[in-house]
Amino acid sequence: MAKKNLHIKSVGIYKLIIPLKEPFVISLGAQYDAESIIVVIKTDHYSGFGECSPYMSINGESIDTCFIVGQYLAKILKGKNALDIKECIQAMDKVIFGNHSIKSAFDIALYDIAAQEAALPLYKFLGGENTKTLVTDYTVSLGNAGKMAEDAAKYKQQGFPVIKVKLGESTHKDAERIHLIREAVGYEIPLRIDANQGWDIKTAIATLKELGRYDIQHCEEPIPRWDFMRLRKVRKKSPIPIMADESCCDHHDAKRLIDLNACDMLNIKLGKSGGIYNALKIISLAEKAGMKMQVGAFMESRLGMTAFAHLALCSDDIEYCDFDTPLMFIEDPVSGGLTYHDNGVVKVPEAVGLGAQITEDYLDKFEKVVL
Repeated sequence: MAKKNLHIKSVGIYKLIIPLKEPFVISLGAQYDAESIIVVIKTDHYSGFGECSPYMSINGESIDTCFIVGQYLAKILKGKNALDIKECIQAMDKVIFGNHSIKSAFDIALYDIAAQEAALPLYKFLGGENTKTLVTDYTVSLGNAGKMAEDAAKYKQQGFPVIKVKLGESTHKDAERIHLIREAVGYEIPLRIDANQGWDIKTAIATLKELGRYDIQHCEEPIPRWDFMRLRKVRKKSPIPIMADESCCDHHDAKRLIDLNACDMLNIKLGKSGGIYNALKIISLAEKAGMKMQVGAFMESRLGMTAFAHLALCSDDIEYCDFDTPLMFIEDPVSGGLTYHDNGVVKVPEAVGLGAQITEDYLDKFEKVVL
């Protein structure tokens, strides 16, 4: 129950577009820019910041749809109590089905305000403790096998202790990629792979068996998300643990996958779950099932990534972090927020609330609407 009433006075919605240093390529396509929506919710006393980075082929949203739908959400939330997050989430869900990406930006901004009002860092407001070391991997984009091996060696040289590799083509091509990457980096560094739904059942099983010799930590989403009923078959035949990603959006998906014994682990992304409110439900389900989790991201800036890092401190069963994308931007507009350190270590700010923001002067350079 909310202890007091902080009426939402205004909502700013901003398109944030920052070019990447080089294209980011997965089996579903390539990205050349990081495209996000920044949401700024204001009450009389606080400004709450949130961010989403929609991925059309994964969550069915774009920066343009989020910009429009965000205006519907802003209109319904104006005047509501920012501290009554449950009511705000339910109100957004009544306005429009799905659209988890843009809803997550509003959700993060609401939690930022609530944590500020409680005078606590967000992780502590969520019941977490800053007692474990968060370590991010770094991702090798899908492409020519030789180039991927060179990139992997470069990231290892830069000190990242874990490398994630994008796959999702044929068994032959993907096996060649991992073979060359192992030759380049050796076996002392863990590898994770992500097919982004790129394989059919037969190819997934064959490829995972072929890659079993390369000491792979886990594989994300090997088959199409809609074929989740057969993910259990892949899991049973795979020598590599399976992590559900695109097939695990909200807590309803998580429960289904757990009940089916379809995967070994879950990858939580706020842009899939609709935000922190639903992500906490996924965490609770996974903990009860004794299932390890990863907190991942799309192409958010350090602002959104800071929210993900706070969330990662909320459970000992969140074992993996995938927080590398802000390092791929040509510029960083965020003040405060998480910081990157040697050996992939990520540190969360101790400031109250989210602890990250972007100045209005910077945001005003982009397309915006304030309601």
